[in-house]
Amino acid sequence: MSKINLSLPEVQIREIRINSITGYQGDAKELVEAREFGLKDKERSFSQCLGCATSKAACMTVLIQDAAVISHGPVGCASCLHEFAFTYRVNYPLRGIERPTPRRIFSTNLKEKDTVYGGNIKLANTIREVYERTHANAIFVLTTCAAGIIGDDVESVCNEAEEELGIPVVAIFCEGFRSKVWTTGFDAAYHGIARKLIQKPRRRRDDMINVINFWGSDVFSEWFAPFGAKPNYITPFSTVNGLKYASEAAATVQACSTLGSYLGAVLEQDFGVPEIPAAPPYGIAQTDRWFRALGKILGKEEIAEKIIAEKKKEYLPKIEALREKLAGKTAYVTAGAAHGHALLDVLGELGIKAVGAAIFHHDPIYDSGREENDQLAQRVADYGDVFNYNVCNKQEFELVNALNRLRPDVLLARHGGMTLWGAKLGIPSLLIGDEHYSMGYEGLVNYGERILEVIENDEFVKNLEKHAINPYTKWWLEQPPYYFLKGGTGK
Repeated sequence: MSKINLSLPEVQIREIRINSITGYQGDAKELVEAREFGLKDKERSFSQCLGCATSKAACMTVLIQDAAVISHGPVGCASCLHEFAFTYRVNYPLRGIERPTPRRIFSTNLKEKDTVYGGNIKLANTIREVYERTHANAIFVLTTCAAGIIGDDVESVCNEAEEELGIPVVAIFCEGFRSKVWTTGFDAAYHGIARKLIQKPRRRRDDMINVINFWGSDVFSEWFAPFGAKPNYITPFSTVNGLKYASEAAATVQACSTLGSYLGAVLEQDFGVPEIPAAPPYGIAQTDRWFRALGKILGKEEIAEKIIAEKKKEYLPKIEALREKLAGKTAYVTAGAAHGHALLDVLGELGIKAVGAAIFHHDPIYDSGREENDQLAQRVADYGDVFNYNVCNKQEFELVNALNRLRPDVLLARHGGMTLWGAKLGIPSLLIGDEHYSMGYEGLVNYGERILEVIENDEFVKNLEKHAINPYTKWWLEQPPYYFLKGGTGK
């Protein structure tokens, strides 16, 4: 396990902490094996776009029900944060939220004069005004590139405001230039939460299990009930009080290891909450391992075996029927790291050949240091290699190139805006934002049925292909997708 220091205000970036990369082209098996002799990142001589860590920190703080968020920077840096207000409205019914609250998102609106004379006073005044207007139980201050460049002392301002107001005021250092791996923003948010919100446990609770997740539907309540426990979701839809006592849970599980790697390790290292030694439950093989690992941590192995037997009896015949219908089909996956690996597991279980993948970054090992949490390694071991495996930070020009070459039967995506490119090429494309939808044995049925439906209803994308204009030139489509990677043929 990587040593985590909560006394520092800023989280260590992923490139340094766990050697994450954003540039690779090859086979998945080679990437897994590269961990043994030292993984090297490949630079790009051209990039089309880049994700920002600030939005990742925002999605873990904006959706806390009784908190407020301040973007410390130009107002434009907060323009993308309001999408989480929409996310909250759409998804809170899935979590059974009886009294939804409005999202509280603000900006210090730094202007040119502030970048010359500093924004500390403006930030202090904004914190006071936000508290007077919202009476939030916690206030998060997200730093932007402008605040980082001018060197505002955000930590001191937040500490003084915390003493004045009597609530946690948490500095989250998530400037976009801080890290090439935008998921460092998740770590920055969780670092601040662990430093300022989570308290030492009063007692250990056998009836509560932490679930580090995004905003998917509630599948864990049913799964945990036989163990006599309920999920404590972190952080979307949680409360400040719920976060405070996450330290008392019996265990921590994750819906996405990319998201929860850091906080899972913090809860274990600093608060004594064991992180389940298994990757998330996608595919039969991994779901078996996941339930058994959970049962072992809780000391209830017999319950885990009973759940596995009952679920398999109900769902294996349906899964086998889907395998027969999907036999011979091919697919391409584009998603963030851990969920991309999860979708590759699902394809392997359904008998669909994964002809390639565009994954937005790669963590050779997570903060726990456990090989059991390495979902890509498990995928290769369980279902075989994945060729044409591209690690890229949302470089859509590489995705279009690969899809044009490989022409899969279906494109599976996790992030909005990516399915467009498959559709323009006449490839049936599926985007499902609920990361829990394909979890477990029942998730294979859910996702398999949707894949089948998308493949069979391809008339729209076939017509779109006839009329769509591809913005990429013939020259580019004739190059290998890794042309601009260091060591590629274009160098």
